[in-house]
Parts: sequence; C-alpha cells; structure tokens
Amino acid sequence: MTTTHGNEKQSSQSALVEEIQLIIQHWIRISNIKLGWIQDFDKIIVKYVTNFFMFEIFLSSFKLLKTFTGHTNRVNSIDWFTFNDRQFICSGSHDQTARVWDVETNQQIHLNGHSNIVYCAKFSQYHYHNHNQNVICSSSNDIRFWNFKDNKQLQLFNEHTGWIGGIEFSPFNGGRYLCSGSEDKTIRLWDVETSKSLHVFNGHTMAVRCLNISPLQSNNNKTESNHIGVIGGNGYTICSGSWDKTIRIWDIETVKQFILFKGHEEIVLNVKYGSNELKNIGGANTILSGSNDTSTRLWDIRSGQQIEMFSGHTGGVTCAEYSPFIVNNIEVECYSNVICSGSFDNTIRFWDIRSNKSELYVMNGEEKKDDGIKSLIVIVLACVMVHVTVQLVFGDSIIFQQ
Repeated sequence: MTTTHGNEKQSSQSALVEEIQLIIQHWIRISNIKLGWIQDFDKIIVKYVTNFFMFEIFLSSFKLLKTFTGHTNRVNSIDWFTFNDRQFICSGSHDQTARVWDVETNQQIHLNGHSNIVYCAKFSQYHYHNHNQNVICSSSNDIRFWNFKDNKQLQLFNEHTGWIGGIEFSPFNGGRYLCSGSEDKTIRLWDVETSKSLHVFNGHTMAVRCLNISPLQSNNNKTESNHIGVIGGNGYTICSGSWDKTIRIWDIETVKQFILFKGHEEIVLNVKYGSNELKNIGGANTILSGSNDTSTRLWDIRSGQQIEMFSGHTGGVTCAEYSPFIVNNIEVECYSNVICSGSFDNTIRFWDIRSNKSELYVMNGEEKKDDGIKSLIVIVLACVMVHVTVQLVFGDSIIFQQ
C-alpha cells in the first residue's frame, strides 16, 4: 500500500516537472523572456513551485546535454554570454589556449598567442555594447583581448610581473574596468577603453589566485550619496584570495584594504560575493570561498567573521557558487539557501548555507575521464528560477547543462 502511494506521488511529481518545463520552454521560445517582466507568468509558476522543494525539482531534471571537446589539457575557467541571440561559452586551459564555443552548433574558435597556462577567460560586455564587437579577455602571463568573430587580438596588458590567476570586469560603467590578480602579489585595475593601469592594490604577501568585484554595497558607502567616485565605482569593493591563505576586501576607489579574513589553512582558490538579486541570506554582504584545505566557507563582511564552514570534499575546492533557487515574485517570500562547490576530488556538492551539516547532494564526475572540477557556472534562462541551467567544466573540458 505504501509502495503504491509512493509510486503515485513520484509519478505525479514527474508529470508536474514535465509540465513546468513545457511551460517555460514554450514561453522562452515565443517571447524571449527577460527577468521579471511577465507577472502573470510568474503567478503560473508560483502555483506549482509552492507545492514542492525547488531543489528537488532541479535535481530530478538534471542531465547531460552536450560535451565540448578540443582542449588538450585541463580546463581552468569558463564564462557564458549571449551575442545577438546566440549563446557562447569561452574557456581557458593549461594547453595555453583560449577557446570560444557556439553552444548550439558546438563550433569552436581557437585563440593562440599566450606562452603559458591560460588561467582565466571572460567575455567583455563593454566591447559588445560600446563597439559592437564579440570579445573575450584571457589571462596568462599577460592579459589579452580577442575579437573572436574575426579571430584577431585587439589589446595586450602586460604590466604584471607574474602569471595572472584571475580577472573580473566591473559591474558598473558597463564593464569598462577590468580587475586582475597576479603571482606578483598585486591586484591591478585597468581602463579597458584606454588600456591603462589605473590602480595597484598592495597587501597580499604571496600570489593572488582569485578575485571578485561586489554588487553595489550601499551600506559601505561613507561618502555623500551623489558622489560616484573617480571611475564610478563608489560603493563597490574587490575581494581577493591568495596563496597567503587570506581573503582581503578593498575599496575600489581609494585602493585601501579594509577587511582581512583569516581561517583557511591552505591557498584560497576561489572567492565569490553574494547576490542581492538571488536573495541569498546576507545578500552582497557575504562572501563564499573555496580553498586547497578542502573546505568551503561563508563569511560576513559586516562583522568580519566566518559564518559557516562546509566540509566534505577530499580535494581542494576550486569553485563555489550561490544558486538561484528562488521565485522572482513579490507575492512569495522565498530565499536562495543552496550553494554548490566543485573540487579536485571530482565532485560537485550542494549545501544548505543555514547549516554546516552534511551536503544536500553529491554529483560525481566520470572517474576515468575527469581531472577534477575546475569551473562552474549557474545560468538562469527564465524569468522565474524554476528552470535553471548549470554548466560545469571538468578537466577534460566536459560541459554539463540542465
């Protein structure tokens, strides 16, 4: 009797998941949905979402859609962007190349020029919106900008004196500014339009491995509200992780360090600000970090303290992301409480940030093919966060989508 009831419940849930996905796919196809502009559609989805734990719905429909091959060594970084309604992924690899992939056709563009490992690759929204160019930026021992439509190098930044482990475009001024962290222990802020290095941030005692730029943090703004700063970055901060085992927060306008987090016992491999849009607990006042000490940690910028430590990985945590499991509707109070982390142990683990107990779910890579999880992207495709695409790049350049 119990088994029959369970089967009926599972069958009902499966049918409901299929119906949700059908609705979303239909609206994406005919309406080119953008976040939050169809309130009636939100209400339709809310009707279904409130009956089920959305993380379970996500897991029930997760599957491998495509595999992108071409790199001949470990993939270190991926990014995603849409140019003229076409989806692209870019990647940087130990094979010293950056590549761009057309998601629909699997066609790849091979960008040569770096003389060392390519640690990071990012799409440039600034070039797209201001110069109508399809451009990525990649970092190795230098930083290069490529027009991948014409397979042509556009710019070269070479003032760092060591490899560049991380790059990040500014969320203000349309991405005009680029931040970079280097083996030379410094962080630099660049003007993409003029190709000039504007600021140098000093403080780390070893190589800077990773960095991130915050969403607007109005509570940290000590100046008058009408002051936007020299580059328009007033109220924004930079977070950096280093081989010196520390995480540091910097004011992007004054170049001053104002918070130092200590706790990791090995190299900090990844840092990520929280998001006000995702409504994760603490919003942009939290930082997620991963380290070679196998832990994922959550930090509070306001108190300068660690909130939680998540233990379970058996290898260094190379990437960590906040997930978008929420409903974007004012009638439903729903918050993102799930994070995910990828590791050299070849697993992706999902955690409830309200508790440091065991993980919610463990996703395993292919033991014989994969060389650890190096990069992870969460992509939202619909106006409500029921249908979520997650792209994961493994060491052999496999990309998963849900």
